[in-house]
Amino acid sequence: MSETSAEYGRRRFLLAATAVTVAGSLSVAGQASAADAGRAATRPRAVRRAGRPTVGSRSAGPFEVTALLDASGPFFLDRQQAFPEATEHDWELARTVDPGAFGPGETWNLDFRCFAVRGPRDRLTLVDAGVGPAGSPASGWAPVPGRLPAELDLAGIDPEDVDTVVLTHLHEDHFGWSVGLDGTPMFPNARYVVQRREVAALDAGQDAMTYVVNPLRATGQLDEADGAARLATAGRGAGGWIGVVPTPGHTPGHQSVVVDGRGAQVIVTGDVLVHAVQLVDPAVGYRFEADPEAARRSRRWLLAHARARGAVLATAHLTRPWTDVG
Repeated sequence: MSETSAEYGRRRFLLAATAVTVAGSLSVAGQASAADAGRAATRPRAVRRAGRPTVGSRSAGPFEVTALLDASGPFFLDRQQAFPEATEHDWELARTVDPGAFGPGETWNLDFRCFAVRGPRDRLTLVDAGVGPAGSPASGWAPVPGRLPAELDLAGIDPEDVDTVVLTHLHEDHFGWSVGLDGTPMFPNARYVVQRREVAALDAGQDAMTYVVNPLRATGQLDEADGAARLATAGRGAGGWIGVVPTPGHTPGHQSVVVDGRGAQVIVTGDVLVHAVQLVDPAVGYRFEADPEAARRSRRWLLAHARARGAVLATAHLTRPWTDVG
């Protein structure tokens, strides 16, 4: 999510209109099995601990992907202002996919969600870090404080056990819990993976640079990826891998995360899809995309890939975390 400070001074987001192109394949990350096998192996699960509410998850081979809801609330613009190209027919279709996103009149509700990936060999990967505490850079517009620390506890995850944090992009509702207000990394033993192109697009004084990038560089935890990369691989017997793939457009260095287990895939989309209206019509642009044409290419590519592979989408801002597009 983002907007220009010239239009809305109380909100500060990265908008850099950099020409980018979408990655055409996942060959760096690995090879896939048949889509039917993927649909069979990707199944919903739930975690319930000591009578607490259920934490939803999906499994893909040896991996378990858990949705962690950091915050939720209405957006500050009506939906037609945020997605000006959407038609009434688009909205009707979107309502069938994500009815919870539709508030009274033209209002738009959204979640702010992170995902934890368990495996291989008890490794823990966190994808995105939410809106953060009160006083974080997202405080000017997002529903802070977020509740990610409590969600991690509910899922049985100690921040010290997280070995990888993937930031899909450097908008403040996705990096809020990366560090504390004093700059101390919340996940002290993790590398933080972000695309080099994303960091390169920042200005020295931007919140993303001062709040996240500089502190993580100081501790040696910032890991800048150059394009598609494999982050973890399961053993030969188990099979599977976790990787990142560039999906630029929302920001110059936006990336998505692919969890592949024996051909079953879960794709953590980041902000490739901000609302279900972009799922039903990927040509619909979002008002605050840095490069709308690149964003459309990324959406079309990601959805085509997901349909071909029977992948499940794990989305940050839809009001339901899982979307089957096969």
